[in-house]
Amino acid sequence: TALVYRLGRRDGQTSVATMLLAGIALTALAGAAIGLFTYLADDATLRTLTFWNLGSLNGASYARLWPLLLATAAVALWLPRRARALNALLLGESEARHLGFEVERLKRELVFCTALGVGAAVAAAGLIGFIGLVVPHLMRLLVGPDHRLLLPASALAGASLLLLADLAARLVLAPAELPIGIVTALIGAPFFLYLLVRGRS
Repeated sequence: TALVYRLGRRDGQTSVATMLLAGIALTALAGAAIGLFTYLADDATLRTLTFWNLGSLNGASYARLWPLLLATAAVALWLPRRARALNALLLGESEARHLGFEVERLKRELVFCTALGVGAAVAAAGLIGFIGLVVPHLMRLLVGPDHRLLLPASALAGASLLLLADLAARLVLAPAELPIGIVTALIGAPFFLYLLVRGRS
């Protein structure tokens, strides 16, 4: 994350587009490393690694819960305090600066906060995609763009969707269990495509 942020910096400014491109490149590099570990793994580790790649709550335990709870609490307490600044950013970076917000500092804090929350979640449950993409867009349609409402609504809706996806994963092919990442991708990808088409029209 620090490397992505550093690559996105130029002349004291942070380019979001450059950060996205750097993130895509480093994601490909990380994917290659995971592929190498998969190739070198024995059968038991390979099964664990495969389920982690697809996302699962099977490994839930109190030992894993407490670190995740601390990271979640830190993010949940910090983000609402930046709701007004995030609302100002909706107007554009220059407008947010004119309103008195330190945009570059806010970007640094957002990058760190996102890395902390997402890193903890992925470490605990694996790669469960599309919840972070779909839920905030859906909540924005329902409650509006005000981050004072949008942030808590997205947190509650994301947790609810994860639990519903886990329930579906356990019931659809019972007694076998689908990885949650497959379920969320089947739900999230069509909805995300719908949002893209809707945005174009």
